[in-house]
Amino acid sequence: MDTLQAMQAFVRATELGTLSAAAREAGIGQPTLSKWVAGLERQLGVRLFERSTTTLALTEQGRRFYQHAVRVLEEYGEAVADARGLTEKPQGLLRVNSALAVGELRLNELVHEFMAQYPDIEVELILNDRYVDLVEEGMDVALRLGAALPPQAVARRIAHSPRYLVAAPAYLQGRPAIRAPADLAACRQVRFAWLGSGDTIELGRPDGAGAPQVVQVPSRYRVNSALAVRESIMLGAGLGLVPAWLVHDTVADGRLLRVLPDWQAAPQQAHLLYPSRRYQPLRARLFIDFVARRLPALPGFTAA
Repeated sequence: MDTLQAMQAFVRATELGTLSAAAREAGIGQPTLSKWVAGLERQLGVRLFERSTTTLALTEQGRRFYQHAVRVLEEYGEAVADARGLTEKPQGLLRVNSALAVGELRLNELVHEFMAQYPDIEVELILNDRYVDLVEEGMDVALRLGAALPPQAVARRIAHSPRYLVAAPAYLQGRPAIRAPADLAACRQVRFAWLGSGDTIELGRPDGAGAPQVVQVPSRYRVNSALAVRESIMLGAGLGLVPAWLVHDTVADGRLLRVLPDWQAAPQQAHLLYPSRRYQPLRARLFIDFVARRLPALPGFTAA
């Protein structure tokens, strides 16, 4: 059995959904392609598909093998092109993961700019606020904000965003003036629900002068969405310690005001993550370089 040929048949059957569709694309009979896939299953000693009369469903072993098989075939194709002295063409499907808020407000626009530059690349952008396993979920690249990074991935720091206090004019109106960090104890904050520091806010001078100030600011409302934090602050539910990229536009047009503008918290770091492996398809390398160049130029971000 030609293992590489069988692997190609398995990958295309997975992507097209049926053995018959993969056979038609390859210009062979379905029994032949089915024989190749069955031989691959015997060689591996596992079942790759749960078969029905109309569709294919990957088993857990099949799903894991598919992710690796795609990379093997891509690397093989790149090796063939290199041996023949050809230039690899940027094409294929790129799967990208990001947190919801930065994905909607910042990364989404960059993805469309990237696709316009490389018309043969397809992008699947998956937005959620949980940390995904890049290998398990078949992601090529992820944009991560914050300091906690998974140990099994390679991280490239590309930018950071200052974090400062903001509040809606309506919230500040009629309240005692906030002139020093200690005054925050009489306020209430809106914060992210899973924040490790809880209600504690630590502020320092941007120039590093003086000692950092730590204050407890009670939070009556906590939510697991940065977009909901942003909206809640604009509704006057409290003040918030947020990254500049999240509220840059609302501060610029006056919907939110800086509180204690001479103080800020440690900046939020932005990293690009990719699976810990030597080979990366050209489309992933191009996207990483593109975002590393463009994201720091966006409002609210600064180059790392």
